[in-house]
Amino acid sequence: MRDHKILTRAGPEKDMGDMGSGPGPIKFEGHQNYKPNLYWDTLTSDKIKLLVVEGPKRDKSIEKGPKDKSSRQFSATYYTRILPNNEKCDREWLVYSKELDKVFCFCCKLLRKGIAKGQLDNEGFSDWKHLGTRLKEHELGLEHVTNMAKWFEMRERVKKNETIDKVAQEQFEKERDHWINVILRIISVVKFLAKRNLAFRGTTEKLYKKSNGNFLGLIEMLQEFDPVIKEHVRRITNDEMHVHYLGHTIQNELILLLAHEIKSKIIKKVKQAKYFSVILDCTPDTSHQEQMSLILRYVNVSSTSVSIEESFLGFLNVDETTGKRLFDITQDELKSLDLDIDDVCGQGYDNGSNMKGKHQGVQKRFLDINPRAFYTPCGCHSLNLALCDMANTCIKGRDFFGIIQRIYTIFANSSKRWQILKNNVKGLTVKPLSITRWESRVESVKAIRFQISDIREALLQVAESDNDSLIQSQAKSLATNDLGDFEFLVAIVLWFEILYAVNLVSKKLQSSDMLIDIAIKEVKGLISFFEEFRETGLSKAINDAKEIAVEMDVDPVFVQKRVIRRKRQFDENPIDNDVSLSAEESFKINYFLYIVDQAIGSLKTRFEQYTEYENIFGFLFSCAELKSYDDKSLKLSCSKLEVALKNGERSDIDANELFVELRLLNHFLPSENMSPVDVLTFLKQRDCFPNALIAYRVLLTIPVTVASAERSFSKLKLLKSYLRSSMSQERLNGLAMIAIENDLLVNVDYKELVKNFASKNARRIALFSQ
Repeated sequence: MRDHKILTRAGPEKDMGDMGSGPGPIKFEGHQNYKPNLYWDTLTSDKIKLLVVEGPKRDKSIEKGPKDKSSRQFSATYYTRILPNNEKCDREWLVYSKELDKVFCFCCKLLRKGIAKGQLDNEGFSDWKHLGTRLKEHELGLEHVTNMAKWFEMRERVKKNETIDKVAQEQFEKERDHWINVILRIISVVKFLAKRNLAFRGTTEKLYKKSNGNFLGLIEMLQEFDPVIKEHVRRITNDEMHVHYLGHTIQNELILLLAHEIKSKIIKKVKQAKYFSVILDCTPDTSHQEQMSLILRYVNVSSTSVSIEESFLGFLNVDETTGKRLFDITQDELKSLDLDIDDVCGQGYDNGSNMKGKHQGVQKRFLDINPRAFYTPCGCHSLNLALCDMANTCIKGRDFFGIIQRIYTIFANSSKRWQILKNNVKGLTVKPLSITRWESRVESVKAIRFQISDIREALLQVAESDNDSLIQSQAKSLATNDLGDFEFLVAIVLWFEILYAVNLVSKKLQSSDMLIDIAIKEVKGLISFFEEFRETGLSKAINDAKEIAVEMDVDPVFVQKRVIRRKRQFDENPIDNDVSLSAEESFKINYFLYIVDQAIGSLKTRFEQYTEYENIFGFLFSCAELKSYDDKSLKLSCSKLEVALKNGERSDIDANELFVELRLLNHFLPSENMSPVDVLTFLKQRDCFPNALIAYRVLLTIPVTVASAERSFSKLKLLKSYLRSSMSQERLNGLAMIAIENDLLVNVDYKELVKNFASKNARRIALFSQ
């Protein structure tokens, strides 16, 4: 059997780097750790007192020990002494070690003074033939009787807290309270920095040194006002202690403890919800490592009211971005979180082929295991790609956004030119285009749309004053040929209207509690906008552009441009069948109608998955919709949903039971204007519509966008910056968890957190245990 080693106080340390172990004596950890062959000679007074109170613990399941060479063995009958009058007396002091197959005298081994006088108080007795005789001799001996008296007397005094070292015990309790208060304040500092994405360490880890970082800087600031930290710092600076919990090792430990507390709460809510959706997105970090953000969407049913939540579970380091590898990493992480992949009822990714691929993508691999894991392409990504389709499939569209970017580049590349812009433009500043920021296009166009006259004047000033002839030429060309062209004025009015409408829908879809039914309604509304805009948008844009043209002194007419005719071959028909179009008609057909028709077609194609979900869940989208169904239609919809929620022979709902429940529900719902969330809250409070409850939970769990994952990348850039690019994955995830899900720290039991912190190291147990 492995001996239990007694730890001693650590030696002196020089800086804050590795001060992880707490001061103070070691408190023996309960009777479950009692071993007969401890290093008894090195037991401290605290451990002796604990053993005195706890006493020896017997394994009552052991009736007999193993037989020796003479077929003799220990028997539990030796625990009892038979008195001359046949009364039985318990030998409380006798201990049998199953591992050593020996017996010991507890009180003599614990309290004896000097050299051991027998085997019972030393290495143990195992001569089973003479055990009965030896026990009688021992229990009648003066030393045993003396030690028994000491044992019982000390036990009573300890229970009454009247031991000779009562003062020392009180001092220890005072010291323990001091350290608990110190740790609570250190936890608060860690939480403060982590919530705000601030760096902890500097170039040194010593108090009152320059560049010692935010963590020690806050400790220095607190000591000016807080007596607990002031005393703690005094002890450190006076070299009265060598262990102070201000090093990076303790920082990491506390960060991970806080993150674990948050993650435990999230997993608890996910398990209560049962159904959850997986949202994934990838991005490279500053150290060029691919990070995949894992978000879980679920219906929080832990409180009275129902809410939809999307929670961050961490960044997963990805070494390969194939569909198979991403799926394997996700599956392993779900297993480590003790979450069942069969409970996944939704998937949300961007439009990358490795994610959405129908044959080898992540969504297909999920569906192979769980056919009920409905895949939804990110609505915001789809809108962004629809805009890209509009701009990139039209030459004039590409040229337009090229002009927007060139305007920004001219001013942004020189502080002198930027000052010229500021002198002329008092409102919005010009902004660059961004591939990843969905809102960047409308912001870039907006700044020019409403300040085009001022921006043109700034360009003309650059053309006159700049020393670079190339910049002069570019600025003059932009001011006269582009911003001075009526076609560009009409185009910027059109694009702003289009981008503004798309951006409104995009911002609505980015909400973490967005529902699939609302998303479908918003997308349909956007398609309707484009269909109406196709009929009336151009004429309105031309009228608005004419007002701008008058202000800028630009001729408000489309300039007829020479048509470039292709050289015909000798065998082609010489008759010219080309239709001659006016400049305005050419703009309408080759530009306006082209991009609008492209938008309508792209939206319908990219959101066709929404139509499928509407066919499955549409009858649950609203109470009014549900009440409008007759029995035949409702029964058919229930059957469709049963098939959709089927995995093999098992389905999450029974169509017939769901039909009956919904028919009854129509009579109980208080209003026709209730949303699916309101209906689910109503169902949860009554608990008599189980199939309807499941159906609505699945509906609300299906994701709409990956906006939550995108937002986590914003934190990633703040945490793993250029100066912190070597941060470990474990620390990164801990800080990210605290920064993103810090609302869950509000109700954390910090005393329990201190207990968990103490349990990580045997030295801390005595100091922090209550």
